[in-house]
Amino acid sequence: MAKDNLTAVLYGIEDMRLEQRPIPVIADDEVLLAMDSVGICGSDVHYLKEGRIGDFILTKPMVIGHEAAGVVVKLGKKVTSLKVGDRVAIEPGVPCRYCDLCKQGKYSLCADMVFCATPPYDGNLTRYYKHAADFCFKLPDHVSMEEGALLEPLSVGVHACRRAGVGLGSRVLILGAGPIGLVTMLVAQSMGASEILITDLEQHRLDVAKELGAHHTLLQRRDQSAEEVAAIVRRTMSGPPDRSIDCCGAESSARLAIFATVSSGVVVIVGMGAPEVKLPLINALAREVDIRGVFRYCNDYAAALALVASGKVNVKRLVTHHFDIKDTDKAFETSRKGLGGAIKVMIHVQPRNTNNPVKF
Repeated sequence: MAKDNLTAVLYGIEDMRLEQRPIPVIADDEVLLAMDSVGICGSDVHYLKEGRIGDFILTKPMVIGHEAAGVVVKLGKKVTSLKVGDRVAIEPGVPCRYCDLCKQGKYSLCADMVFCATPPYDGNLTRYYKHAADFCFKLPDHVSMEEGALLEPLSVGVHACRRAGVGLGSRVLILGAGPIGLVTMLVAQSMGASEILITDLEQHRLDVAKELGAHHTLLQRRDQSAEEVAAIVRRTMSGPPDRSIDCCGAESSARLAIFATVSSGVVVIVGMGAPEVKLPLINALAREVDIRGVFRYCNDYAAALALVASGKVNVKRLVTHHFDIKDTDKAFETSRKGLGGAIKVMIHVQPRNTNNPVKF
């Protein structure tokens, strides 16, 4: 029986600690996982810096981490879809399955969602973690654990492109070339977008976007107005974008998305910033530009896995840094400051001296 369950716990603002926690006891419909790879997300960093995201407030110590993959080491009595030894990606949000939204297939909006590393629920940056079996996705042998962990942000990109209605011939504007902007670009490519322009304030991120296939990149300056940049976007592309996806969350980027988008087009806002922002709403209404929100993902993990497994989307380039769980503090410092051109920082959870998790 394993005894080492080293876990990264956020106690408060700028207070992350590594500590031993008990091995979880699983329910009949759950599996116990030996965690392997956990990516650091912007929301993880935000909780560390601010102790809250909107109405989700850290009030007690919380295990951090939600972009993850691991190995099944124990099955609940009712689990038939998996077996011990399966490598799985973890969809981190488990809904109630019973409310009207769940029954409508919109479970990401379930009021009783239990989501990893969202207060008051623990995440999975820990050596052993339990999760609902039906929200674990078995990885084919040729898909790595790191790719499995990256299915989480990739699913956001899938959901965003589906909400935007990206399809054959779409001209797509993506605001922000961070991890979410880049995966959204990759998904838009796979869905048949004919032209993609991606913007950012950092040239090194745009260089990665170009490497991954962006048709156009645009380095913005902070002193430029949304109207100015929208005019540049329209001149740069073969026509005004019909789908614009804001992956920043800044007021300026949402304004840019509206001004740039063609009349009757769609603006999707993925990034979450201030609770209230000033938008050119009359401009959008007068041109029948639809404004749609995105909250996580819903029924998108299987599609994300299929994109990676088929080779249509390559997410490996996004991983720029690797750390052992014992160096979690250094990993977060690298991610939050973008050290060394960091895009996605990956934490490896199991002890380095063994490739085989303990049998239960």
